[in-house]
Formats: sequence, structure tokens, C-alpha cells
Amino acid sequence: MPGAELTREILGTAYLLLPVLSGAAVHGLCMRYGWLACLARPMDAGRRFRGRPLFGASKTFRGPVAVALGAAAAFALQGRLLHRLDAFASIELVDYAQLPGWWLALLAGAAAELSELPNSFVKRRLGIEAGGTARGGLGVLFYLWDQLDLLVGFWLVFAFAVPSTPLRVVASVALVGALHPLVTLVGWALGMRKTPR
Repeated sequence: MPGAELTREILGTAYLLLPVLSGAAVHGLCMRYGWLACLARPMDAGRRFRGRPLFGASKTFRGPVAVALGAAAAFALQGRLLHRLDAFASIELVDYAQLPGWWLALLAGAAAELSELPNSFVKRRLGIEAGGTARGGLGVLFYLWDQLDLLVGFWLVFAFAVPSTPLRVVASVALVGALHPLVTLVGWALGMRKTPR
């Protein structure tokens, strides 16, 4: 694959991820300023499984809603405004004007956030608290899982509208793997998160 085409694929993948990353930023703002507080209730409603929380208090209804709304807003901006600018249109993986409406990103944002639930469930079974870490090889595994789990839900939805080629999936893993820890750290520093991980 020529270098220019490879660069376009990587930039296009980053641009495709912009809605879900924007949704995560909106969620952080909601936590920082108490927005959508009525939804800040644990999804597991305090239920326990084998003596431990199902998901934990940090997984609330506000998460999927905030990420979904933020993703939908960013996607609408891409399709209605940025698509008209040559600089952005030139890196689109598909013609954004032909993609489904904002509801596609709404679903992708919610799915991305809900994709974190299996990770939380497994961690609670192992006695790892929300924001906590395991040690050794298990710690590395959970660290990687923490960085990348949102991509599962994102691609499950977006693959219906944008071909999920191996290169795009690998690029999205690399991009989120690099950006997620930095965004998490900044969110913690700004008071949007309780932990820096």
C-alpha cells in the first residue's frame, strides 16, 4: 500500500473515532460538573454476585447516555459542517453525506461505553476495585483491556456503515491505545475522574 494511502487510512480512522472520543470527553465533563446527575446511579443497582458487586458503583446510567449524546453531536458536526471543508472531506473513509444520521453515532457511543461492562464484571470477580489494578501479567492484560474495550462496541455499530478492514481495526487499536491513557490522565488532573488510570 502506498504511503499516501496508508496515511489517509490512519487519518481517516482517527477522524472516524472522533465522535466516540468526543463522547468520552462529554462524559468527563458530566462527572466533573455534576451534569445529568439524575442518571448517576449504578447500573447494577447495588446487586452482588458471589458476594461482590456486579459491576460496581462507577458504572452508572450516565456513562452510556453522556457518551452517546456527545458522539451524536460530534458526528452531526462532521456530517453537516466539516464534510463541506476539503481538508476534512479528503480524509473521510466514506462519504459522510451518505452515512446514516446522528443516531448511528448515538448507538456507537452507547455501545462503546457498555462494552466496558464485561471488563468491570471480571475485575469485580477478582476483587479489583474500580480504578484499581492487578499485578504482574494480569495487570498488563487488564491495562490493555481498559484501553481498548470501547472499540468493540464502536466497531460493532460502525461496521454496518463503514467497512472495518484489518488496517482500520489495527489503526483504531493503536490510536486508542496511545490516546486513551493520556486522555484519562488529563481527565483525572481536571477532576473529571477519580483515578488517573
